[in-house]
Amino acid sequence: MIERARAAGVTRMLVPAYDLASWDDVAALAERPGVFAAYGLHPWVAHEPLDPERLADELRNRRAVAVGEIGLDFTIEKFDRARQVEVLRMQLDVAAALDLPAMLHCRGAFEEMLALLGERTPRVRGVVHAFSRGPELAKRFLDLGLHVAFGGAITRPNATRARRSAAAVPGDRVVLETDAPSIGLHGVEAAKVEPRHTAEVARALAEIRGETFEAIAERTTENARALFHLP
Repeated sequence: MIERARAAGVTRMLVPAYDLASWDDVAALAERPGVFAAYGLHPWVAHEPLDPERLADELRNRRAVAVGEIGLDFTIEKFDRARQVEVLRMQLDVAAALDLPAMLHCRGAFEEMLALLGERTPRVRGVVHAFSRGPELAKRFLDLGLHVAFGGAITRPNATRARRSAAAVPGDRVVLETDAPSIGLHGVEAAKVEPRHTAEVARALAEIRGETFEAIAERTTENARALFHLP
């Protein structure tokens, strides 16, 4: 998969952890050239016993470039909302203390997420991932200093909100992703999406913004390198 990504021109990949058990897997992947790690606890597994001190140690000792994937998801009733907020607060505090960007997942909880981010001083750097909402909401995250990441949604002609946002977000605040294998592209089902498809997302963004593929690829790469302090 990594070789296929490189063949498509995708030379750097950021791999976030999901649950506590995945931290070792992510660390092993990050031993490979061009693969970088993020550690955190996803809101779907917020019930797991997160120790902020252990998280901070993992981030420091394993040379992580971000805290993630973390966030809020209020669209699924079985996930306790209060626990999600508690776990997110802990992880945002760790991100701020270590001056690491956060990779943020947010569904059905945008007001709560914006409030948590807005109450922090200094503010947490980071990116709202897989953004598919309208430009008005995107602007509220941009006003807090965050980046916005676009994935497979913008390759779909009927994804009007996401495509409007992709056209409106300032060029220096856009990054690209796939969220493989969780989000499909136009004509590619989610289970078959790989990091190599980031190039297809770049092509879609170039078409939306009326720019060349090369310009989009260069700019979004530089944005990601600056945000995550990548070589």
